[in-house]
Amino acid sequence: MRIAVIGGGYVGLVSAACFAEFGIEVALCEADPGRLAELEAGRMPIFEPGLEDLFKTNREAGRLSITGSLAEAVRGAEAVFIAVGTPSRRGDGHADLTYVFNAAEAVARALEAPAVVVTKSTVPVGTGRRIAQLLREVRPDLPCSVASNPEFLREGSAIGDFMRPDRVVIGVEDERGREVLRQIYRPLYLIETPIVFTNLETAELTKYAANAFLAMKVTFINEMADLAEKVGADIHDVARGIGLDGRIGKKFLHPGPGFGGSCFPKDTLALMRIAQDAGAPSRLVETVVAVNEARKASLASRVREACGGEVRGKTIAVLGLTFKPMTDDMRESPAIPLISRLVGDGAIVRAYDPQGMGQARAVLPEAVAYAPDTWSAVEGADALVLLTEWNEFRGLDPERLKRAMRGRVIVDFRNALDAEAMRAAGFSYRGVGRPPSSPSP
Repeated sequence: MRIAVIGGGYVGLVSAACFAEFGIEVALCEADPGRLAELEAGRMPIFEPGLEDLFKTNREAGRLSITGSLAEAVRGAEAVFIAVGTPSRRGDGHADLTYVFNAAEAVARALEAPAVVVTKSTVPVGTGRRIAQLLREVRPDLPCSVASNPEFLREGSAIGDFMRPDRVVIGVEDERGREVLRQIYRPLYLIETPIVFTNLETAELTKYAANAFLAMKVTFINEMADLAEKVGADIHDVARGIGLDGRIGKKFLHPGPGFGGSCFPKDTLALMRIAQDAGAPSRLVETVVAVNEARKASLASRVREACGGEVRGKTIAVLGLTFKPMTDDMRESPAIPLISRLVGDGAIVRAYDPQGMGQARAVLPEAVAYAPDTWSAVEGADALVLLTEWNEFRGLDPERLKRAMRGRVIVDFRNALDAEAMRAAGFSYRGVGRPPSSPSP
């Protein structure tokens, strides 16, 4: 079987490499010349553990090819997966479908035989119907199937999520499309992965509903963390106490600075707009969006308070810039509002992240200084802010930290450090959702 993947971004790269690992012949089409050159040279334009090796292995095996020509990519393909970006539209929060529709039209014009056109991108409900109409208008001579196959990939563990998923959701309404996609996902069927076949609208809504629900869990535990601080409770014990309930589950109950990344902020906002336009507004999702934005906006005030109410002229070391560990993604990272406000308040910010500093330079204030490693970042700092829980930060030696820093303030937005050890070393340590006497996690 031969398939094409249109778009060499995060979803497209992971999907192409993993489909090739299934034994399928995959042609990956990337229109951006710079990104295409990187891929042809074997360099990944994103950081995702295991992706570069998987990509290289399948290219060398002849199962994965890269091209800038869409016509070449779709030639002989039984299925074409559209995996282009759907960013939030400026001004209203709706998903911008320009790239999706441009890709669908280009695919329709290039196809030489019927194929299944599949949206892998996250798209609003109704997009599949519009693509089907577009295909009929552009190529009335070519009967194509249309399907929705949303991705459920976590940055940092995307390969495992694709190869051993909790489920596969496929929206398709004709037998030919169903059979082609059944064959594509046969390796997962053989390991008894639940595969949900449904209609287009259901598949499209499932993706948004899943991300909104997870974002709601994150927002809920963050609000409970704020309450825990006020009443003397320990949010980690609260999270464990409720997470052991099988109806709730323990995942996504980790307090922190608020969610960011390429999915949750964009998808919750898009779902909010979809629901409003449909006349069924989702008050829960609207509140999740508002509470999360307010939380990220308040981070700098927490640091300022920990520093005695003033950060002007003080050196603040920020460890971790990406929205989560094991990625270089800076999209909607809490680091952006935090550092921007600190710089605006006159602080001297010195930052370090194991993977994200290249992207950070494009979105953070020019005044930010970037350190080559952890200890260079904290040297002479008045305060330390831990923002992303990379493993290398978890075991920071309190005594070495004490010798390196000028000040004694630590604000740990991930509760990743040993609170008692830091306090024993003389630091004023502040975590999230924990009373001062609370033991370390």
